[in-house]
This record gives sequence, C-alpha cells and structure tokens, in this order.
Amino acid sequence: MKRIHVAAVLALLGSASAASAAPLTFDIDQPHSQVGFSIRHFFSKVPGQFKDFSGTIVMDQKAPEASSVKVTIQAASISTDNEARDKHLRSPDFFSADSLPTLTFKSTKVAPAGRGRYKVTGDLTMHGVTKSLVLDVEFLGMGEVGVGGQNWGTKAGFDATATLNRKDFGINWNKTLDQGGLMLGEYVAISLHIEANLRQPAQK
Repeated sequence: MKRIHVAAVLALLGSASAASAAPLTFDIDQPHSQVGFSIRHFFSKVPGQFKDFSGTIVMDQKAPEASSVKVTIQAASISTDNEARDKHLRSPDFFSADSLPTLTFKSTKVAPAGRGRYKVTGDLTMHGVTKSLVLDVEFLGMGEVGVGGQNWGTKAGFDATATLNRKDFGINWNKTLDQGGLMLGEYVAISLHIEANLRQPAQK
C-alpha cells in the first residue's frame, strides 16, 4: 500500500509539473493596458495611444522560441487628446482609418535576450503595408491575484518598445517650415504596457 501511495504522489507531481510547463495562453486586458507612441513635432515629442485593441500571448516558459503574440488595433481609436489632430490622423494623410481600419502584429520569432527579456520579431501591418518589426519585450511577472477575497485569476505583465519609420508604411505627410526643416519626424517610438489574463479552458 505504501508503494502504491508513493507511486500515486509521484504521478500527481509529474502531471502537475507537465501542466505548469505547458504553453499558457493569455488574453490582453485592454482596460489595464496601453498601446502608446510618440513622434517629434517641431522640437518636442507628442505622445498618443490607440484605445481599442485586442490580442493573445502564448507563453512557453520552457521553450520561449515556441511562444507567440498576435494583436489587432483599431486605427480609428487613435487618440492624442486633441480632436482636430486625431481627425487628421484618421484621414488619408495618415492612417486612412475608413478604408484601412486595422493594424495587426503577428509574431514570427521569439528569442531570449537576457533575464526576463525577449526579442519578438513579427509582421506589422499598418496603413495597408506589412513590414518586419522587432519588439524589445520585458516579462514583468505572473501569478494568481485577488483582492478582498475576490479571485481575479492568473495575470501576467509585459512591457515592450520598438522604433519604426512611418515612411516605410506609406505615411509620408509633412510640412516644410519657413525656417527650413520639417514639422514632423519620420521615426515613431512605440511603447506597450500590457496586462493579460490567463485564458481558462473551455467548459465541457
């Protein structure tokens, strides 16, 4: 009986270890996440964000290269806290939000880049053009959370940054200053702050 009991415990531990090593699928928690950017305007940088987005992160801690990311962003949700400017950004001069309503990112490669850090390469489709983009990603942690006795499930946190040239995506609008130079910069800094919820298995 003792041998059977020990064997049962070992089998249970083995199955728990296998489960914890299995890839985990997280859904981005939009209200607690931010898809932000900034671009040079004259001599300073103006920030903005997209407010409507969704996505999934498949994280394989045992084999990071098997992880993946997929995100969809609604172009019309762009916001810089200036309605006139946001209307211009939705126009054909920039994102053509009516005819090209979404931006998408789909990872093609995930590579470790130090403790808790990864290089995530993927295809970014913006303004109808698809180009490869590398995100510098930091994994901030993961765990089950609850407040006041209410269990909110398992959450994970990620930060990511990247820089792109908007002209690579056919977004070329600019104005020449009377003193020389241009109103807008070419390069856009991307900053992502992501909270994600572990997807629960479907009920049978």
